[in-house]
Amino acid sequence: MRNIYIESFATFFKIGMFTLGGGYAMIPLIEQEVVARRGWVTKEEMIDLIAISQSCPGVFAINLSTFIGYRLRKTRGALCTSIGTAMPSFLCILLIAMFFHQFDDNPVVAAIFRGIRPAVVALIAVPTFDLARSAKVGWANCWIPIAGALAIWAFGVSPILIIILAGLGGYVYGKYIKPTE
Repeated sequence: MRNIYIESFATFFKIGMFTLGGGYAMIPLIEQEVVARRGWVTKEEMIDLIAISQSCPGVFAINLSTFIGYRLRKTRGALCTSIGTAMPSFLCILLIAMFFHQFDDNPVVAAIFRGIRPAVVALIAVPTFDLARSAKVGWANCWIPIAGALAIWAFGVSPILIIILAGLGGYVYGKYIKPTE
């Protein structure tokens, strides 16, 4: 008999250990493991969990893993998946902190990080486009993230304000506009 707590911890530990680029880069791996391979949540539930995780304060990957764990086995499941996701990063940062002073000015390490950056951008872009396609976001709605990014970059608008306005806009659209379409 399998132990769902150990299995969920190990699954999210593995995802956390082998993903570079943060929470958004984890989305394809989490989706592959949780939806396709293990069937813990459906594709539709995954999209909803991603949306909820994005709107909550805190680290996206931890939020997502917590919601999936809670969906599996309530509080204990959430603890297992959250710790599994956070543990690899914690251990890596601990090791780096212990030895970083030896690599501060190393040009090879700097070159490695410069080489990783484009791969991380791709790892974030691909799930973003996949989510937009799954959520049936058309080209007519592409102005929303572009306008948000420009408002933050060009005008110094707080990202928190953008998130709040997007949430309110989504609520108004879902409550009042979509039912009339």
